[in-house]
Amino acid sequence: MTRLSVLFPSIFCFLSMDIYSKPTESLLDDYQLNSLKSDNNKEFHYRTASPVIIENGQKYPLLVFFHGAGGRGDDNKRQLTDAGGIEAFEKQGLRSKRKSHIFAGQVPKGERWVNTSWSLLGHQMPEISSSMEMTFKIIDSYVADSKNQVDLNRIYAMGLSMGGYGTWDAIQRRPNFFAAAVPICGGGDKTLAKNLSHLPIWAWHGDRDTVIKPSRSSDMIDAIKKAGGAPKYSKIKGRGHNSWIDVWNSSNLWDWLFSQSR
Repeated sequence: MTRLSVLFPSIFCFLSMDIYSKPTESLLDDYQLNSLKSDNNKEFHYRTASPVIIENGQKYPLLVFFHGAGGRGDDNKRQLTDAGGIEAFEKQGLRSKRKSHIFAGQVPKGERWVNTSWSLLGHQMPEISSSMEMTFKIIDSYVADSKNQVDLNRIYAMGLSMGGYGTWDAIQRRPNFFAAAVPICGGGDKTLAKNLSHLPIWAWHGDRDTVIKPSRSSDMIDAIKKAGGAPKYSKIKGRGHNSWIDVWNSSNLWDWLFSQSR
């Protein structure tokens, strides 16, 4: 065997990555920069992206993405780049293959999607946060704009860590708005489980997560099942506080999500 034949697979792999992947900054160019001022004059930054092709007369799904704590700030970038979400969306063809809109708001530094401690083993839904309130306001406006051609029956919620809490919070505040939800290593209010018994949910959590206890997800799943629901739950063996990696790489998850409709 020649030295060239030994090296060829590695060379091919390198070239394939170079051909089929795009730099993060280039991916961000597909997401429009936006911001909206709240009633107290605070600015809430967000980005939106449309399907690669929008045809007249067609309707398209919308993914509402809730970022984790590392995505907070005011640069209007980190909500997509911090945990590799934007690369995953590209890999799974959200705008191309799945023809989806994407919304990603950015929580200001020091604030949260849900005003509760992540160390608690349970919480009751608090007053709505400023970031969640702004998100609902923007989404309502976005789906009402006829040029976006959003399918009101295919609006999905997904979020990780702090955004996992945000996902549970969003669907509990609007249980009949979303078609499905993917809360990743988060937690919600178990007392409101009955309101979610009709909603397709697939929760994910690492069994070695020491930042947010796995019981925060499993308790929600158990409560919804007791209320008559049939949610899915993936408890990832050996995974710590980064179970979003498994979500990013699960084609089954993405196929399932985009097959859901109200």
